[in-house]
Amino acid sequence: MATMIRKQIYLEPAQNAQLKRISQEVGVPEAELIRQAIDMHLRSLHQLKPDPSVWKAERAFIEQLIAMGPVNGGRRWTRDELYDR
Repeated sequence: MATMIRKQIYLEPAQNAQLKRISQEVGVPEAELIRQAIDMHLRSLHQLKPDPSVWKAERAFIEQLIAMGPVNGGRRWTRDELYDR
């Protein structure tokens, strides 16, 4: 087993009750559930990390559209028609 570092945390009463209930249901120590929750949260943060190159490409695309100017003939719909859909 890897070396563990002891941490003290504070939970709200409802969190504590849920943690105890889940621990008993699945037969896993509360500390293990907390470690798993931290791992899941850290993975989700990594997956949500924005990629600046995507936004740069999107901005370049929008700037190209703007540079093309208005569409010939104008638009053939009104804003109110969009809400009727």
